[in-house]
Amino acid sequence: MDVRALARRVVEGDHVAAARAISLVEDRHPQAVQLLQELGPYTGRAYVVGLTGPPGAGKSTLADALTRLLRRRGQRVGVVAVDPTSPFTGGALLGDRIRLVDHSSDPHVFVRSLASRGSLGGLSEAAGDVVRVLDAMGCEVVLLETVGAGQVEVDVVRAADTVVVVAVPGLGDAVQALKAGMMEIADVFAVNKADHPDADRTVAELVNMLRLAPRDGWEPPVVRTVATTGEGVEELLAAVDRHRKHQEAEGLLGRRRRERARAEVLRAAEAQLRRALLQEASALVEELAAQVQSGRLTVGEAARLLLQRAGVLR
Repeated sequence: MDVRALARRVVEGDHVAAARAISLVEDRHPQAVQLLQELGPYTGRAYVVGLTGPPGAGKSTLADALTRLLRRRGQRVGVVAVDPTSPFTGGALLGDRIRLVDHSSDPHVFVRSLASRGSLGGLSEAAGDVVRVLDAMGCEVVLLETVGAGQVEVDVVRAADTVVVVAVPGLGDAVQALKAGMMEIADVFAVNKADHPDADRTVAELVNMLRLAPRDGWEPPVVRTVATTGEGVEELLAAVDRHRKHQEAEGLLGRRRRERARAEVLRAAEAQLRRALLQEASALVEELAAQVQSGRLTVGEAARLLLQRAGVLR
């Protein structure tokens, strides 16, 4: 495979090339590293908006409505929808692309579903690199929709420039958001399905809880939306725009992106170390596991021995 030619086609906006590049990245193909190096000079321009919240909140429908509005602005849009992993194929189980099928013929919209592959933070391990591919492709805005895993779904705060937490009335989501730490990660709240009778109560709960949460110069707005009709979507996008301007004015966007890069480096290092240990020290892992089971070693001692013998610790 000519990786340089593939990268050039991605930069030129070729959808087929982008799909191929994303498959290489998601599968952790050996040539993915070279590909990302080739694309590196063309990245850093896309603005990443994370959509997170509980299952059934309408994140995919909201992503569809936002895409429609962004296209009316003339912007090129990428959508990365992270789904649960199929236990049979290892692929994306829900396939959120079916909700964005209306954009399938638009050459300025690229939609990709990714499997979470066991990630507990709501994002696929490869999501950051997939965003880089779409960035290099020329997408001005990338919508990053998480798996909807509930209380562990907080990795999106590291992957996005603006995090939109989507709540839905009638299911106690405001209380759930507080328990899950969503109050801390949200830059904007969208109360979707706002035509529900309990919408006013949900909005009031969120506003009251925000008053108790300490903030550094930015108070997350609470926007009512009905994604199926498009109601409130312009107001939601305007709130995202205000947050972007706030970050740029305060010098926070660059800091946030550096923190993102740092977190990605650490996560990639952890993943590579885990794979190396499983591949190269599988017999030792089994031996230490047997000693933990018998009570001869604690879990912490076994981990230390494993890392010492692997040369990571002295």
